[in-house]
Amino acid sequence: MASPSMTLSIAFAVLLLAGLVVRLWLANRQARHVWRHREQVPAAFAGTVSAEAHRKAAGYTIARLRLGIVEAAVDTAVLLGWTLLGGLDALNQALLAWLGPGMTQQLALLGAFALIGAVPSLLLGWWSTFRIEARFGFNRMSMRLWLADLLKGTAVATVVGLPIAALVLWLMGSAGPWWWLWAWGAWMGFNLLLLVLYPTFIAPLFNKFEPLTDETVKARVQALMQRCGFAAKGLFVMDGSRRSAHANAYFTGFGAAKRVVFFDTLLRQLEPGEIDAVLAHELGHFKRRHILQRLVLMFALSLAGFALLGWLSGQSWFFTGLGATPSLAASNDALALILFLLLAPVATFFLSPLLAQLSRRHEFEADAYASEQANGHELASALLKLYQDNASTLTPDPLYARFYYSHPPASERLARLLPSPGTA
Repeated sequence: MASPSMTLSIAFAVLLLAGLVVRLWLANRQARHVWRHREQVPAAFAGTVSAEAHRKAAGYTIARLRLGIVEAAVDTAVLLGWTLLGGLDALNQALLAWLGPGMTQQLALLGAFALIGAVPSLLLGWWSTFRIEARFGFNRMSMRLWLADLLKGTAVATVVGLPIAALVLWLMGSAGPWWWLWAWGAWMGFNLLLLVLYPTFIAPLFNKFEPLTDETVKARVQALMQRCGFAAKGLFVMDGSRRSAHANAYFTGFGAAKRVVFFDTLLRQLEPGEIDAVLAHELGHFKRRHILQRLVLMFALSLAGFALLGWLSGQSWFFTGLGATPSLAASNDALALILFLLLAPVATFFLSPLLAQLSRRHEFEADAYASEQANGHELASALLKLYQDNASTLTPDPLYARFYYSHPPASERLARLLPSPGTA
């Protein structure tokens, strides 16, 4: 009979490789489907989407899929390297020999793990920005700006992440068997605090935010928000064009700190009525309590995660099954935390379709709300422009879309907004 450690090793390897196979299979399905339909604009879009734009969307989609295939292979190799091949164990032993046991060594392990693990992501991110996004005309970033964002992001992650990491590690070692409940409470409080602080203190480090000055758009937006019973701290325009040609609008903040943010690219591309409709869609997420539902789901999943970590961190087979050797003379809290963070996405990968389905349902509900408060035809028109400007494919593989898409495919979304004559 296999030991718990061996069982975990086998289960982890099987899930990791199964996840890779599924990711590659779905990516290839999507690429083949998009390629086969690249020359023919779907009939529903024939009058509004040019053949050239449709081919561009196909090319962009396939280029990103190819990068995704490389990313999937790299992720799998990195996970194997950290776990079953002993990379994390070697790093932990080296830091123990250098720094000795204690909080300094544990924080150093978290920091070194984060820095080393960021290297593949940085290289792939660079390729995505300066090769794929640039090739299709979306990138506006210079290398200097990209590096500045990297340095600022690292500084923010250090200033924000180090204290909460230290607090969680301290609770793991000092709060007794129920430490995970205290740690969960601290983590949730930290996330809620970030929702308040992000729009005012963190986001301005990366982008410039100016009050909306277009009086026509401003008056329409304020009237819409009043009709919907929504209050925000301000209406702002973000210099999104400084980095990308992609367009967007979003709400940020929490409670009294909520604010509406428009990308400058969005304001240039859409008419006032279309802007109303896009904003009404975002308001729909609040009015239909999608934001609250997602917060509750995040709270519940994180509570389950902390509870599971609380149990696993006391099991020696959890460490050895993932390629690490727990120390008998030093705390293993940081090691347990990292191993859990490595295990969680592998164990939950096949839940992705359920979360994607929930998200798509929310998008349909927000579209319906926008049709009630603004104009469904204006929203459809805005979505078509955004699909074109963002080079989103109009012909995704149905299975790929069901597995991954957080937003419904264009054909399904527009079919509900613009029902055919005679349909209910």
